[in-house]
Amino acid sequence: MPEALRDNGVAESGVFRLADRVFQPWKNGGGETAEIAVSPAGADFETFDWRLSTAVVAKSGPFSTFAGVDRVLTVLEGGAMVLSVDGREHRLDATCEPFCFSGDVTVVARLESQRLLDFNVMVRRPLQAEVVRGPIDFSRRRKNTRARFALLLEDRVNLARLDLVDLEAVTPSLAASLVGTQALDVQIFG
Repeated sequence: MPEALRDNGVAESGVFRLADRVFQPWKNGGGETAEIAVSPAGADFETFDWRLSTAVVAKSGPFSTFAGVDRVLTVLEGGAMVLSVDGREHRLDATCEPFCFSGDVTVVARLESQRLLDFNVMVRRPLQAEVVRGPIDFSRRRKNTRARFALLLEDRVNLARLDLVDLEAVTPSLAASLVGTQALDVQIFG
């Protein structure tokens, strides 16, 4: 199991609960972010191998650049935004598939209406991330997976929508109860 830490402590039994997230305002005032998990534990923006977070995007504006990092962004709820990635526009809303882009390039977000909540996966190369929206399916595991998480898109057992589950760390019984649950399935590999 990878060493991962959320902003306010280690997850209990591989579950990072939505209710425990602490959002921090952005320096530019355009939103706020809650780091959910990072590897290695305690890593900052210069030293992480991978990072999972949610963000409330409240205003249009530029994204921070992260040299050597690839990103996967998924709008979870709220309004839509148009991302201009190196001059090409991509409209994202809660019905869209996860969107991959390089952290090396210029990215500007334009909100179409109300604020939104997104889920962000960042991996430092040579690592890669795959994020798939759909039912949890353990047969999809890659051979070279280093970490695997599911951001739940519905309540299941004693878990709430938007809880994050470390699929490599949960008990076999919890894993079995999650099969078929609608989620964002995150695999970090390489």
